[in-house]
Amino acid sequence: MRYAIYGAGSLGTVLGAYMTKNGVPVDLINRNRAHVEALNTKGAKIGGTVDMTVPVRAILPYEMEGVYDVIFLMTKQLENREVVTKLLPFLGENSVLVTLQNGIPEPEIAEIVGPQRTIGCVVEWGATLKGPGECELTSDPDSMSFHMGRMEGITDGQLALVKSLLEKMCPVEIEENLLGVRWSKLLINATFSGLGTVMGGRFGDVSETKEARPVALACMKECIDVGQAAGAVFAPVQGKDITKLFYYKNDLKKAFANFLLPIAMKKHRLIEPSMLQDLKKGKRCEVDAINGVVCAWGRKTGVPTPVNDRIVEVIKKEQAGELPLSRENIRLFEDLT
Repeated sequence: MRYAIYGAGSLGTVLGAYMTKNGVPVDLINRNRAHVEALNTKGAKIGGTVDMTVPVRAILPYEMEGVYDVIFLMTKQLENREVVTKLLPFLGENSVLVTLQNGIPEPEIAEIVGPQRTIGCVVEWGATLKGPGECELTSDPDSMSFHMGRMEGITDGQLALVKSLLEKMCPVEIEENLLGVRWSKLLINATFSGLGTVMGGRFGDVSETKEARPVALACMKECIDVGQAAGAVFAPVQGKDITKLFYYKNDLKKAFANFLLPIAMKKHRLIEPSMLQDLKKGKRCEVDAINGVVCAWGRKTGVPTPVNDRIVEVIKKEQAGELPLSRENIRLFEDLT
């Protein structure tokens, strides 16, 4: 059988290294020629919370040929319709496309490849691309997991195959409540990736900075209000009910959530938001597919989203060069908390 990781940047390279190291050859596909050449000549060097170098096979998109049984999609959502359409010739009748992207990408992907070939997967760990062929795993290996769900028509055999591949890296939970898992991950990304990018820092800068914690809690509350109005039942995150832990309606519960925040994020404090990584490289980031999704659903359901609206506004100003990537940007939210 043939497997590919399309968009093998930071997360994809780490996943590819684990799969290859544990006996599953996989093509790592990326548009960055220097990254591809480094992977082929020096192997995938993974540092951070682990230390390993794994010989891998990497190719450029135009070098793809034949049909893959499983393609893991790890590009940004910004160009999903174009990218997924280009992948159609490489998918057979029984192939599956597994999206490990942020936001809620499954409906659009299913429109293109069919729900019977669409699996959604939430990534509960982080990584940073340090240079060509080099990545930093920024989550504690003991706290890593995947949470996977299927669209209508996916067979038990297809689901079991994908689960076995991802388990080459870390535990995989099969979720019947895929929408709830997606909203839980969206809450984490909107809060910590969004505000981490606003501050030019990591997840820990959000959870451990006194001025940022009230903004983070307000962002989480907005996400929960919007998600529930949209009909989602938030799924547990690594066994923890985030709505019970962080949703508040009074000052006492808010104070408890404020105390708990840095403890809850301790094992993921070193994660650098992918949006921030993009801005540092002069690339357009996917804030519209993260905080922008919360804002869009807020408008649909009539739930105000002033914190997420402000996060989108600030990040787009950073992207345009109108604001620096600075911790001081958290002060732009003082009027909302």
